[in-house]
Amino acid sequence: MNTATVILIVMIAVVAIVLVGLLAWLARNNRNQNRHNEAGKIREDAQQETLQVKQREAWADETHARARAAQAEADVKAAQASGLQQQATARRGEAAASRSQVNEQLDRADTMDPATELPETPRSSGRR
Repeated sequence: MNTATVILIVMIAVVAIVLVGLLAWLARNNRNQNRHNEAGKIREDAQQETLQVKQREAWADETHARARAAQAEADVKAAQASGLQQQATARRGEAAASRSQVNEQLDRADTMDPATELPETPRSSGRR
């Protein structure tokens, strides 16, 4: 082989190596660009999800606040109901005492009045 052929083969080999390197670099660059674009899309999707998650969190917070308010209202109503039950019990006791006094007075009046027939059981013993 003469020198020109060797130089030509070496130059073709160098050009081939440079072309392979250039193609590898372009492929890598293209792959990196695709990954960059895909990452950008993922970030956009995540941003949209973030907004939806924040809305869900706000909705959950609002629901929790309404639940606390309803519980507080229920506690107030329970306290009012308890107070009313105590009042009813006290008033029932007062009414029973008053009823007993009235029955005793009527029994006493019946025993004092000669024109009244006395009932078999006095009013104060439980008859109304």
